[in-house]
Amino acid sequence: MDFGVKGKSVLVLASSKGLGYATAKAFAAEGARVMLTSRSEEALRKAQEEIRSATGNPDVAYCVADVAQAEDIERLFAETESTFGGVDVLINNAGGPPPGNFDTIREDQWILAHELTLMSVVRATRRALPHMRRNQWGRIVNFTSSSIRQPIENLILSNTYRAGILGLSKSLAIELAPDNILVNVVGPGRIATDRVAQLDANRARQLGVSIEEVERQSKAQIPLGRYGTPDEFAALALFLGSAANGYITGQAILVDGGMVRSL
Repeated sequence: MDFGVKGKSVLVLASSKGLGYATAKAFAAEGARVMLTSRSEEALRKAQEEIRSATGNPDVAYCVADVAQAEDIERLFAETESTFGGVDVLINNAGGPPPGNFDTIREDQWILAHELTLMSVVRATRRALPHMRRNQWGRIVNFTSSSIRQPIENLILSNTYRAGILGLSKSLAIELAPDNILVNVVGPGRIATDRVAQLDANRARQLGVSIEEVERQSKAQIPLGRYGTPDEFAALALFLGSAANGYITGQAILVDGGMVRSL
């Protein structure tokens, strides 16, 4: 299948590992020019080398940035524009905020989660739009969580701000449709990433059981009976962010193995 992204400039936030890394690799494999970003230059350099080697695509660059910082977003876009001429496809992603419930989360944690989870999407989207509007073409894919359909226990920050991204995305899909800019949301369920491993370890400590027992209980709630892989998640992100997707916008799709039962 031709995804129509060869030569397109793709910016993937939080892409040195996990879902962002898998998505960047998927676009690079299709011939896109890909900009990676995270806070760690060492991790970015390793990711760049691995993706170039795996895909044979030399057009994989990186820029160190903390997406919770407005000035870093600005610098990231300036670097991407200098390297690739602009952003055709924007993949908004960020590390998840810390676990906790309403009584345990401090006010400074609310503020940081707001900047990291929601404002990173707002700022990156705002910077990407002039180029997309000039070209009358663009794709924006926002990574969230299965919590947009069913809140997750002890993740009140994620439950709150991921829902905000969903509302923002639906609004943007309507506003940007005349410019042929499509906006969609992808929500991972239990995907085998470092983030999920950390959450499983945290829950195991809370319950006083082994991590293996937490995983067993989680898998029992998933009809497919296993955690997903980052590559399985990235396959949907690639499609939604590509020219192959010409008529899907304003949608929120879960990659969760059937875990969430809501309609």
